[in-house]
Amino acid sequence: MRRFELTIGRLAGITALFALPGCLAVGALVVGGLLPLVPALLAAAAVIAGAALGVMVFGRDTVRVLVALADTADADQRGEPPPPPPIPSTELGRAFASEIGRLRSTWQSRARRLRNELWMRSSISESLDDPLLVLDDRRIVRWANRTAIGLFGERSVGRDLAGSLRHPDVLAAVDEVLAGGGGRVIEFTEPVPVERVFEARVKPFADRPEAAAADEAAASAALLGLHDITANKRIQQMRADFVANASHELRTPLSTLIGFVETLRGPARGDVDAQDRFLAIMEEQAGRMQRLIADLLSLSRIEQDEHSPPTGRVDVVTVLRQVVDLLELRAADRGMTLTARVADGLPAVVGDEDQLIQVFQNLVINAVKYGRANTEVSIDARLAPVEAGPVVAIAVRDRGDGIERSHIPRLTERFYRVDPARSRALGGTGLGLAIVKHILSRHRGRLTVESVVGQGSTFTAFLPAAPSEVEAAPAAGDGIPDASQPSPSVDAAAGHEER
Repeated sequence: MRRFELTIGRLAGITALFALPGCLAVGALVVGGLLPLVPALLAAAAVIAGAALGVMVFGRDTVRVLVALADTADADQRGEPPPPPPIPSTELGRAFASEIGRLRSTWQSRARRLRNELWMRSSISESLDDPLLVLDDRRIVRWANRTAIGLFGERSVGRDLAGSLRHPDVLAAVDEVLAGGGGRVIEFTEPVPVERVFEARVKPFADRPEAAAADEAAASAALLGLHDITANKRIQQMRADFVANASHELRTPLSTLIGFVETLRGPARGDVDAQDRFLAIMEEQAGRMQRLIADLLSLSRIEQDEHSPPTGRVDVVTVLRQVVDLLELRAADRGMTLTARVADGLPAVVGDEDQLIQVFQNLVINAVKYGRANTEVSIDARLAPVEAGPVVAIAVRDRGDGIERSHIPRLTERFYRVDPARSRALGGTGLGLAIVKHILSRHRGRLTVESVVGQGSTFTAFLPAAPSEVEAAPAAGDGIPDASQPSPSVDAAAGHEER
């Protein structure tokens, strides 16, 4: 580029460039018959001579400024510092250089603003909690924000959307938008790893330039945004379930209370013995309603957060010790003993301590209720390697009548009872194992149930071990059923319930 300003050929090219407009004007006059040929030739020669004189006087400075501008643009493109500006020798050259410098400064200022604006927009897109994808006119994912990559993986970029999101309604909506349709809003459900409901919004780019559309790398044609509405859907479902379940389960104790109130105000008004007996029954029914409402509210809170896994670390040994201390007296009332056996070096689990205490309280309370009097309830905890990674298995075993195989798949259905009369007589609400199910589902764990009629039942909760502690933990020992063995079981993601 710098040798350009020293060559006569380049100066001649500049001269021709400056003389071209005048020569074209003279040629137009000749063609139009307004100027004879000989005067036209003289006029053209004068134009060329004037251009040559201008280049001789000002060309060197002009070329130096233009070359310096080109070098500066090259340096900016490479990210290098610009070369020092030339110092013109004429007043016109200095004015020209000053104007070029002003234009360059304006261009750099605008470039900085554009870079800042692009950075700001990119930062906003990356910080969104909702997945956001840019698709080209062939439905290829050209860009995805951090949340979308976390949901679909880094390999989703550069591939067809169907490789990451296979829901037919969403793909059909995207195809309609890419074919020229307006925006679409679609609700769909992702069933794994835990059921989640999304609202997909597909919009076309209204100001997509045709030049960009011709470039494969820049042919973005649609924007796909996903909004997680699982919590809203759960709240709606919980409201409906609460009304339906509460009205059904509260009807019996309410009818009992109303009947005894009418009796106490009527025939039994002066019967002291009847009053004492009826008031005891009324107190029992009121307590049952209180427990039912408490369990329903607890279940509602758990379901609302089920799609958000916990991030804390919980010491299983501490949790089991607390549960045993809380329920020892309750077991002693039936002559039962609680025995906890924990493997050495058991790792912590990823979870919520209060919710895990609730899980094992419910399992142990069930074992105490349905086990035979004067027997043992055993709690065994160990590390159980499985294909998905090491998990901590906690098994609660009772020595009761057991459960028939046909009932096991339905144990965690809400309000399902193997023996409704016995469950109500023991104060059960029918929600204990449903609470266990949803807590384990939130913890990305699962529950298995093994039972032999006449011998008892074993409920085993599996919880993911904390990653940093798995390597130091010992191998699994004996005494905990393997989740992979073919025995009657229920998965936490499918449902469990109090007997």
